[in-house]
Amino acid sequence: MKRMIWDTIKVFVIFIACTFLFYFGLRVMHEEYEQYHRYDPPEGPSVKVFNSEEDRSFIDRLHLFFRLGE
Repeated sequence: MKRMIWDTIKVFVIFIACTFLFYFGLRVMHEEYEQYHRYDPPEGPSVKVFNSEEDRSFIDRLHLFFRLGE
């Protein structure tokens, strides 16, 4: 009985230690990527890939919606 309690305590301590390690690892990764600016304007020879056509009719947009399944 004493051995089972000791093994349970060891497993519990290892679980808690791994949980803390995982949590603080996630915090370190969050701090690392928090200052990463993903939405800065592009530098260099960039090309606009999205062409927003405002003169499309509602029927055209509805047809595109059903065709693409979005």
